[in-house]
Amino acid sequence: MSPIFDVVCVGNAKIDSFLTLHEAGNLRLMKDSNELCIKFGEKITVDKMDILVGGNAANVAVGTSRLGLNTGLVAEIGKDEFAQKIIDTLTKEKVDVSNIQQTEGQQSSFSTIINFKGERTIFSEHVKRSHDFNFENISTKWVYLTSLGEEWIGAYNKTVDFIKNSKARLAFNPGTLQISAGKKNIENVLHISDVLFVNKEEGEALLEYQPRQKSIEDIISNLQKFGPKIVVITDGKNGSIAIDDKGNISKKGIVETQVVEKTGAGDAYSSGFLSALIKNKSINDAMDLGTKNSASVIGKVGAQAGLLYV
Repeated sequence: MSPIFDVVCVGNAKIDSFLTLHEAGNLRLMKDSNELCIKFGEKITVDKMDILVGGNAANVAVGTSRLGLNTGLVAEIGKDEFAQKIIDTLTKEKVDVSNIQQTEGQQSSFSTIINFKGERTIFSEHVKRSHDFNFENISTKWVYLTSLGEEWIGAYNKTVDFIKNSKARLAFNPGTLQISAGKKNIENVLHISDVLFVNKEEGEALLEYQPRQKSIEDIISNLQKFGPKIVVITDGKNGSIAIDDKGNISKKGIVETQVVEKTGAGDAYSSGFLSALIKNKSINDAMDLGTKNSASVIGKVGAQAGLLYV
């Protein structure tokens, strides 16, 4: 008999390669334009290189597992030595990997993250996948659906059908491709979502607002009109804001910490918030755990090293 999961995460699992650049090197950070300038042809000193497991769904799966939830991952990966690293890492983190598909002859997807003075630039490669997921033997209370590569629409539609047929609850965190495709292409997901996670810029994009055109209160209220019962917006140094199914708005400031590297901060927030919600905690408690989890992650290199344990 298939295990009954607390949450199954659907999305990407990949390899993150982190390059921490030497701060005394021949680099210029242009703060006004938010640009890092590197001369062509120069050899750049790297203080440290880390090769770690990442991907939005994998990050959240590890986060919820560490916080005591029975967690599974639905994803498609390649079949190479790095794919085995993904499987081994997730297994060690007590994430069920029985629904991860490995495709013969394909390599793992990679991101290369340039870390300089706590700020990051990401070069992301998505190997083309079919994302032909099979939910037939899955039983879960919650599904966490997040970003996928180019062939994402079919996988999203399958997830929607599974939610409708199984009565599982849905937490949704759309990725860059889904946001850029516009609300119409994810309307069916938004309509059945119990929780929507976005950052402020993503919320503005979904509503087709210009940056800083509307207040964050307007943004969150109008996002809720798309269907989600709860909407959570993260806003960097400004903390986070949530609206519940009764229209009550809550805000939470950040936890001050030394920033080492920011990859996975949003995933850490989502895993903390969702874990608390699944354990029947209040919205305020969920925001508190999400905030603490995010602060812990940005204090270390990588999206998973700093994730809190229960």
